[in-house]
Amino acid sequence: MNVRVDRRLAAILAADVAGYSRLMGEDEEGTLARLKSCRKTLVDPKIAEHRGRIVKTTGDGMLVEFGSAVDAVRCAVEVQRAMAGGFVDMPVEKRIQFRIGIHVGDIIIDSDDIFGDGVNIAARLEGIAEPGGICVSDDAYRQIRGKTEIAYDDMGHQSLKNISEPMRAWRARPVAGSMASMISADRPATALALPDKPSIAVLPFTNMSGDPEQEYFADGMVEDIITALSRMTWLFVIARNSSFTYKGKAVDIKQVGRELGVRYVLEGSVRKAGSKVRITGQLIDTSNGAHLWADRFDGALEDVFELQDEVTTSVIGAIAPKLEQAEIERARHKPTDKLAAYDYYLHGMANIYQGTRDANVQALQNFQRATQIDPNFATAHGMSAYCYVWRKANGWIADPGQETAAAESAARKAAKLGFDDAIALAQAGFALAFVAANLDDGAALIDRALNLNPNLAAAWRFSGYVRAFLGDPELAIEHLQRAIRLSPLDPLIFIVQNGIVLAHFFAGRYDEALDWAQRALRQNPNYAAALIMAAVSAALTGRNEDRDKAVDRLRALDPQVRVANFANVWPLRRAADLAAFEQGLRLTGLPS
Repeated sequence: MNVRVDRRLAAILAADVAGYSRLMGEDEEGTLARLKSCRKTLVDPKIAEHRGRIVKTTGDGMLVEFGSAVDAVRCAVEVQRAMAGGFVDMPVEKRIQFRIGIHVGDIIIDSDDIFGDGVNIAARLEGIAEPGGICVSDDAYRQIRGKTEIAYDDMGHQSLKNISEPMRAWRARPVAGSMASMISADRPATALALPDKPSIAVLPFTNMSGDPEQEYFADGMVEDIITALSRMTWLFVIARNSSFTYKGKAVDIKQVGRELGVRYVLEGSVRKAGSKVRITGQLIDTSNGAHLWADRFDGALEDVFELQDEVTTSVIGAIAPKLEQAEIERARHKPTDKLAAYDYYLHGMANIYQGTRDANVQALQNFQRATQIDPNFATAHGMSAYCYVWRKANGWIADPGQETAAAESAARKAAKLGFDDAIALAQAGFALAFVAANLDDGAALIDRALNLNPNLAAAWRFSGYVRAFLGDPELAIEHLQRAIRLSPLDPLIFIVQNGIVLAHFFAGRYDEALDWAQRALRQNPNYAAALIMAAVSAALTGRNEDRDKAVDRLRALDPQVRVANFANVWPLRRAADLAAFEQGLRLTGLPS
């Protein structure tokens, strides 16, 4: 007698936690608590939102069934984005990171469980996904291409464990889109328009030293080259935060050009061995993949600034061979000639991008060591001031009076020593405005930074915030959108989005403010500044469900949260803006 077997076609999502055994070995209770929190607040709600069914869970993973491949992939992208944003304040080695595999195939149903090759393939694809990444089968890709606002990188045919034939697989990821929509949760796959001047992105250089500890040095080389190129006012240069989203990935240069909206891409490598340094570089035209220039630069470590200059000058010469020498000299400006100070500065920059409280302390110490060696190192003074910006924004300041004074002192030194250094001026200006509440001096320094370097995305972001503080919301939005175009894939884009929240809020457009706050929270659900702005915006429009949702999340992050935590967070010029914000705070229901 034949037993009827129930089958159906389904999209299967398999996920597990990368490095779960290591995490449990280091901290069982903490890992379990973080994983449960992720499931409750981020993962399970997204699965329900996209009509998925959790078939079963294991200690470190889960199996989910969807009726649509489109729903499965969209859910996966939103989960990974939320996970990435939710752990920015935690050291990388302690973060919960999912690997996700998705396949469309025939499955066998037994009660509430599912079996078959469709399940096995999804599980094997999850095994070859990167931590924080998504891998989809070719069968799934055929179902979803053209129907999702997601880009796919061809991984070729993969040999999967216990699967007889090699299978083609694709890496899924969100891509940048138009100005209005690129900072929404789903980024359209349309290419960004090219600027009306030559445009370039510098990708992270490969560290060829064989020593992971030298990553900071390779990254610092690239950041300095980006800074040098960005001083050329005739050139459009993508910000470091966006170009570094490609770090460690095999990339299609033409696709990079479409996603970032640039004509040229510079890629290369750095090898530091003992007292010797080698930098290689190649400039590629993204429209056709043609190599316009390639070269290798060797020298002693003490000559590293000269090597950077050679790379920069070669790139400039390839793009605009008839450029005046005076313009080329602008790109050769170096903030210090003391190698030890420069090394501390690079270490500090590596720390600051980690975004954690401990890393912020280390960054400040490294920048201060740099200025002890070279007291005239304006950029290091500016970055010291910026450390206090992060401290205030994240609620890490222990002694407001002392730290405000320290921030202002560092900012004033940076401004005095770096009159022609856009980075120093921008960081100093925002520290004066945000931490010391000196809006006029801060705005003036940021304006000077933008005159010196119109490619500095951070300066446009700072300018947008300060314009919102000063009561000019329309100009604030214009400047924040400029920051987005210069860094369309910025992992910290939720900070820019929250600046737009402020602008709409202080213009009295509370519904628009709430909409933008929710966009920011899709990028980082734990961003307290966006949560409080969502709460006050919803409160003033009577959207009590949205208000309560934001307040509940704030309480989950900090059970002791109070109105007083946010009362003085924004240095506002207009009394009416402060009154509106305070009214919204009272309506949130938080204790005073």
